[in-house]
Amino acid sequence: MTGTTAKPRLGISACLLGDEVRYNGGHKESRLCSRTLAEHFDFVPLCPEVAIGLSIPREPIRLVGDPASPRAVGTVERQRDVTEALAAYGSRMAAGHDDLCGYIFMQKSPSCGLERVKVYQDNGHPADGGGRGIYAQAFCAARPDLPVEEVGRLNDPVLRENFLTRVFAYAEWQRLRAEGLTRKAILSYHARYKYLLMANNPLQYKALGRLLGDIGQYHPEELGPRYFRDLMAALQRCATRRTHSNVLQHLSGYLRQRIDHDEKAEIQQLIEQYRKGVVPLVVPLTLLKHHFRRHPDDYVARQAYLQPHPEDLSLRNAI
Repeated sequence: MTGTTAKPRLGISACLLGDEVRYNGGHKESRLCSRTLAEHFDFVPLCPEVAIGLSIPREPIRLVGDPASPRAVGTVERQRDVTEALAAYGSRMAAGHDDLCGYIFMQKSPSCGLERVKVYQDNGHPADGGGRGIYAQAFCAARPDLPVEEVGRLNDPVLRENFLTRVFAYAEWQRLRAEGLTRKAILSYHARYKYLLMANNPLQYKALGRLLGDIGQYHPEELGPRYFRDLMAALQRCATRRTHSNVLQHLSGYLRQRIDHDEKAEIQQLIEQYRKGVVPLVVPLTLLKHHFRRHPDDYVARQAYLQPHPEDLSLRNAI
């Protein structure tokens, strides 16, 4: 982990924390967010529709027109168009909350939905594929590297683990930036995320290595943002059982000269069981970490892959 007690700050749709801000005066409390994640993050609840002056309760709004560039209008009073107001608020919040390390949005919302939000056509039917909420679009356009996710997708354990891994990687990079980027710091950060990158995106791991191979030609403040943009894009890809198994094999190689034949066989058996879906990732990882406690390795100990998020979140128990 990152060695700090400060909680990362996450933006979140206010209704997900139980705030009664929805059009019907209700909420959409997510217990995952309001209870489990609240122990590890400082939430910044935002409701764009209330923030731009819409009442509680209120006439619902919906998206209409071109799915690539929809308008947000009233469902009854069609002349009520809040597109510009929502977009402006999104840009303003993105600029005003530059300390956020991630954002959890309410799905299907014409203001906050990230994907597949219904966009209605003149015939009254939604377009195929849908669009993105107006506020979410503006916010994400201003903060393209920020880890974002819809609350519904967090019910998927693989997507949940991937999102929170990115949040903690983002938080660590922000601390690095605050201390001042140096070539040494960037290289150290990359080395720490080596095996996490190998699990999520092996090709991009190699590409980032080539980019840093020319680090001497760039000022750190010039190369750093470019490197981090590519890193966050790479980490968006979810690791698979095959790529996790490959990383577990690499890590076990550091123990080759330190453990006996039976211990090696046990590790290989658990890695194979994980690859086949018999046991979750936490099982072979726990055994590897046990051996590394007995036979410490400084390079392995620095790897974010071994513990990219708080252990009590139990994110790897279900993948």
